[in-house]
Amino acid sequence: MTNFIVGVFSIAVLAVTLWQCRGLRLTARDICLAGLMCAATLVLRCILITLPTGGHISLGAMLPILLLSLVYDKRVAFISGWVTGILALFLLPGWQPVHWAQPFSEHLICFSALGYASIFGTDRRWKIIAGTAFAIALSVLSHIMAGAAFFGQYAWEGYGPWAYSILANLSGHGTEGLLTLILVSVLPVQQLRRIVGTRRERK
Repeated sequence: MTNFIVGVFSIAVLAVTLWQCRGLRLTARDICLAGLMCAATLVLRCILITLPTGGHISLGAMLPILLLSLVYDKRVAFISGWVTGILALFLLPGWQPVHWAQPFSEHLICFSALGYASIFGTDRRWKIIAGTAFAIALSVLSHIMAGAAFFGQYAWEGYGPWAYSILANLSGHGTEGLLTLILVSVLPVQQLRRIVGTRRERK
């Protein structure tokens, strides 16, 4: 049942995200920005902070792709997230998959899901916060799903795969997500949008 739930979740998220990218024609500027945010995410993901609980969080690795969505275009953020997930398989320590399906249910989703930060719009502060919270929750959920499906054998004594995965990922990725949400809530997103400029479709 766990594998079925994770499979349906993964297929649904990937399908909806692909649909969101319909008609996208990447420009040179899109590729440059996506590449910069991908590189920034990978570098920040390597800088870990140890929590009192013994877990680890990265130094703001969620922020680059979130900002790409909020100040530029969510579809470009999705692309950047997918590329980041693929590169993480080879470049990030401890991110090597333990099962062939793990990249589809975790790696490709946990980064690209951050592109949903602008799903409700960016013209109001509450929309930015709500969209960012949704994107982070979706990203953390992908970690929880993968943890239950592929790392259940590491569950603490007396804990099932789901309880273990929820507690482990909320203490790590969840904490990081909450801190990132607080940071995004005070960032001058509208001013950053004016600096970066509006995305123009390639003709």
